[in-house]
Amino acid sequence: MNKILFLIAMLIILPVGVSAQQEVTKFLGIPVDGSKSEMIRKLKEKGFEPSSILEDALEGEFNGTDVIIKVVTNNNKVWRIGIIDKGHMDETNIKIRFNKLCQQFENNGKYSTLSDQTIPDDEDIAYEMAVHDKRYEAVYYQTDSATIAKEALTFIAQKYSSEDQTELTDELKEEIIKTATIHAMESSLKRPVWFMIDQSLLGGYCITMFYDNECNRANGEDL
Repeated sequence: MNKILFLIAMLIILPVGVSAQQEVTKFLGIPVDGSKSEMIRKLKEKGFEPSSILEDALEGEFNGTDVIIKVVTNNNKVWRIGIIDKGHMDETNIKIRFNKLCQQFENNGKYSTLSDQTIPDDEDIAYEMAVHDKRYEAVYYQTDSATIAKEALTFIAQKYSSEDQTELTDELKEEIIKTATIHAMESSLKRPVWFMIDQSLLGGYCITMFYDNECNRANGEDL
């Protein structure tokens, strides 16, 4: 088999995808990047409107649920989209909603995860949150399998010389796959989408979800 094709075939079966540097987390197809005003404009084009509940926020329907959306920036660049349920549920229904979200993400080819993150049916989440301060959250990583082959070719071409690609020794093959795997994991970790159960001060539970672009997140550079 052609060496490049072999490498691509190996990369495609990895649990996470290789991503080019410009690939960032997307929310409803919109890159979580750029200015706040531009992001808000694009969200309004998707049908979201200014929130009547929370200042400097939008509201609308997302994944079949009425939600409030907040755009969070760092150094004038968007790094997070926060989505909060407008309504609240009891313990039984929030557990069902949480587990359903887990199943939806796991069944979506655009996401990867490291483990099963559903809540056991017999778990008393009210007790665990109140007594043990347990936090119920699940994290997934955006991967675009449709672009893996193209990005793999780009990455390999940038990392290795034409001489390297001419002679594929076992040692070089192992090195390239190992390097590409590390690159894939590091890239995907910068595109997390995660959600958690929040408890209202007035009682009841809701889901808060985050689409994060870790490339734009503050890392102490302003200290």
